[in-house]
This record gives sequence, structure tokens and C-alpha cells, in this order.
Amino acid sequence: MPVPDELEIILGQHIGAPCTPTVAKRGEVQEGEIIGEVTKGLGVPLHAPVAGKIKDLGMSAHPMRVSAPSITITVNHEAEPRHYQAQDWQTVDAKELLARVHAAGIIGIGGAGFPTHVKLSPPPDNPIDTLLLNGAECEPYITADHRQMLEHAADIIEGAKIILRILGIKNCHIGIESNKPDAILAMTEAARAGSTADYSLTVKALQVKYPQGSEKQLIQAITGRKVPAMALPSAVGVVVHNVSTASAIRDAVVFGKPLYEKVVTIAGQGIARPANLMVKVGTKIGDIVKYLGGLKPDLAKIVMGGPMMGFAVSSLDIPVTKTTSAVLFLTEAETDTEPHSQCIRCGWCLEACPMGLEPKEIAIYVEANRPEDTAQFGVFECFECGSCAYVCPAKRPLVQFVRLAKMKAKR
Repeated sequence: MPVPDELEIILGQHIGAPCTPTVAKRGEVQEGEIIGEVTKGLGVPLHAPVAGKIKDLGMSAHPMRVSAPSITITVNHEAEPRHYQAQDWQTVDAKELLARVHAAGIIGIGGAGFPTHVKLSPPPDNPIDTLLLNGAECEPYITADHRQMLEHAADIIEGAKIILRILGIKNCHIGIESNKPDAILAMTEAARAGSTADYSLTVKALQVKYPQGSEKQLIQAITGRKVPAMALPSAVGVVVHNVSTASAIRDAVVFGKPLYEKVVTIAGQGIARPANLMVKVGTKIGDIVKYLGGLKPDLAKIVMGGPMMGFAVSSLDIPVTKTTSAVLFLTEAETDTEPHSQCIRCGWCLEACPMGLEPKEIAIYVEANRPEDTAQFGVFECFECGSCAYVCPAKRPLVQFVRLAKMKAKR
């Protein structure tokens, strides 16, 4: 997508401490320059997606927090795009490769935004033997990873080999749902070409079943290992990364390019032209809408993320972040806005829950103003996939009840 006139870069784009600005108002910045750093706690640096001038250090609209601290850059359209030179990584030790990943501000692109360098430093008491690349992309509408696998399969494979080198292991499995045969073919050919005596890369075709792309479900589907409750994948010797994250790692290590642009799916019947766009981080939804020809009259809801796990938003001024996978423009025909009713205790949500939790009980306790008592039903093990709400015949917003329970129980 062409770069708009302004970008608003939110300072808290990852799990952990938000960045502190390293730039001042009215200062000049260059593409790829560090504009925010985390000095204490978990986090990664933030980079300028473009050359330009700092217009403001203020607040921007946010899909979950209403507003969040940000840096606004006025774009210099006359500046030449930055060119990155390839560097040899085969002779570089794992410690330096990890430092490059951190310096580039890489986080989990397909999930909650966990800093990648931390994920690549598992505890020594949990030896890792397997890398899984997640190409399942099981949510409806979203096809960003699909396009990445079709168009940049070799880059993803090189990123996987870099991860294997950092972890000091050999085996990588790439999980792709079987409804993406073209992606399976492209990745299989790239994996075959990239496999050597030191790196074993294989593609696994997965059953088309939501939420196949969830970390714990993916691990069980490919390796047969079950991650214990409240434990990390490293507990069973596995590290999981999204395929787009692997591509970003390749860009960071081979070219020294920071993460400041990503592929975002723009879909739904409420937008004039659906597309997968390479978008600069900080681009506002409104600028994307303008580029794609505007909205349709029957638009009913805008969702950042997928229809199952995304957040409905009420403004076009919200900027894209590193973790934005999609923006959906849904019509009345694609969404259900009827009010919910009381729980009829049918048990469908229990059958649908991939973690074996009790969503109906969590919701009932929240309605009774007892969120602190929901831990017994597994509220903190829920990854908010939305399966329970999808199957509920009473149309109860069970995911929202779970989120509310988590927030109130942590106070």
C-alpha cells in the first residue's frame, strides 16, 4: 500500500513494558531508525517505518484500551526508500543471531505479540528438540499467512533455518491446513530445497478444524505431545513460531531490516475492494479504506483481527500494529447483532471448548458478580478462541465474559 501522509505508531505493541520514546517533537527521523526503547522489563525496540518529522508524542485510538501513548510521524514522501544489504549469517554464532532478532524489534506476528528473542531463549531445564512453524491460519477471512507462504516460501524456510541455528536443533515441522493445497505445495518444495544434513524441514498437512492454529492444539496435532495446563510449549520440548514471524526473522538477520511493515488481510462484504496489503505499522484504518475505494452502505461492524478472536472497533482512526493480522468490514448478512438470552444449559460450549473448560459457569459467575471464583472453571487457561460463543444457541457473549472475569480476578 502507498504510504499515507501520517503514521501513528503505538508505543505498546507487544506483551511486556511499552517503549519509551527516544525522539523529540519536531525531530527528523530516518526509515528504520529506533524511535522507542524498553529500558526495564520485557520488550523490544520500536523503529520508524518511514523517513519524516515527529509531529507529536501523544495518544492514539486503540482497539482494546480506547487510547494508548503513540508517536505521530509526518511522512517525507521525497525521501528515498532505505535499501538493505544482505549479510552472511551461516558463520555467525547463535548469540549474535539472537541479538539481531532483538535489535530488529521482532515479536510474534500471528498472536499476542510475545517478544521473539525471549521465545528463542527457553529455560535450560526444558531442552528443545522441535521447532513448529504455524501456517494453519484457521480463522475465517484471514489469508495473510497464506499469501506469504505462496509468494515468499523460500524466505520463510531461511527464517526457519535461522531459528534452528539459534536453538541449536535440527528438526522443523511446518503445519498447514489441508484446505491450502497451493501453500502446502509451495512450502513443501521450498522445504525440500532448504533441507540439508544440518536442517530437516518437513510440511505437515493438518485437518481443517478450528482452532487448529492455536499453539497447544498445533503441538498436539503435529507431535502428539500435550502441553500441561498453565505451562509453555518448551515444557514438552517445542518452540512454535508463525510463518510470517519466520520471514521477519530472515529479514532481520540477513538484511538487518527491522519489523515495521507487515501483510494485513482487508476483507468482508462491507469494503469496496478486499485485498492483502503490505502495510506500514502506524497506518490508520481510514487510510486503508480510502486506498481500497471506501465503505459500502450496508456496513454493520468493523473488526480488527479475525471474526472469532478479533475486537470490534468504532473508529477508523485506529492504527495498524505489528500484531494486526486483519481488518474486517462486515455487513448485516455476515454478523449477528441480536441480543443474547439466559444460559439454557445445553452443554454445547463444553463440547466445543478445545481446552475442556466450562465457559457457561464462568459467564454465570461473572453475571453474579463473582469473577474471583472463576479460576476453578479454568478461566486463566482460556485463550479466547471464541468456539463457545460461536456454538451457543442463546447467543451469549461467552468470550467477553471470560475477558471480564480475567480482568476482575487479577485486581
